[in-house]
Amino acid sequence: MLDLQTIPSDLPVLIAGPTASGKSALALRIAREQGGVIINADAIQVYDNWRTLTARPSPQDESQVPHLLYGHVPGDAAYSVGHWLREVAPLLRDGPRPIIVGGTGLYFTALTEGLAEIPATPPAIRAEADARILAEGHAPLLAELDEATRARVDPLNPMRVQRAWEVLRSTGRGLAAWQAETPTPYLRNTDVIPILFDVDKDWLNARISRRFDQMLDQGALDEARANLPDWDPARLSSKAIGAPELIAHLRGEISLETARETATIATRQFAKRQRTWFRSKMRSWQKFQPEIS
Repeated sequence: MLDLQTIPSDLPVLIAGPTASGKSALALRIAREQGGVIINADAIQVYDNWRTLTARPSPQDESQVPHLLYGHVPGDAAYSVGHWLREVAPLLRDGPRPIIVGGTGLYFTALTEGLAEIPATPPAIRAEADARILAEGHAPLLAELDEATRARVDPLNPMRVQRAWEVLRSTGRGLAAWQAETPTPYLRNTDVIPILFDVDKDWLNARISRRFDQMLDQGALDEARANLPDWDPARLSSKAIGAPELIAHLRGEISLETARETATIATRQFAKRQRTWFRSKMRSWQKFQPEIS
């Protein structure tokens, strides 16, 4: 297990882990004690229309040390791992020591292993994929993937399946073929301190339940109400866990208690998928166990 006292102060730090595990607190502690800038590696925390519901760092935390790539993208905009890499690259070259923290495993994999330069998906094909996912679910799209890509993609992650299908549909080549041409990564695991939160499932599930209640107390329902007038479930920002449930409550479709229970279950399922990804892709990362609370 990682001893924080042994972390060199001159190397970049990468902190990955499931939702609600305490990653941001550790990043803030390291930044305060050793210096550095905290950089977001969470695909939904980039959006400006959700702060509370995505557990972005508080204004108080942001006032203590610099935080970058949080809440800087409009809620109706597209955003991908490619966008993120292009934004993070100059921060690695020209900025202070980076402390990169988040739960989007693909961001860390792309950062340390490289990302294939895949052409952007045309809007018409994205719309086709959105419509099919809404009408049929993601299983038919998974079945249409090439064999090599189907063997690599997470079959339980609709967003990853849709992305792979869009690549095949728009380029005529499978995602696996594009990934075989991956360029040199921006950072290598040998040149950073890679930290992975290793947490007990029951401990994490209890924290997830408490955190959603805290989000409601802190104004998550008001945040959802602000998103209600132009709500579009196809937007990436609408994938914020708890957002569809709170919107459904505001529309009178379900009770607040049902929204809370459904969102909590969805968060636990998401955390399980994250842990599966980390175990598969980040076996060499240094394990960190937070203090039990």
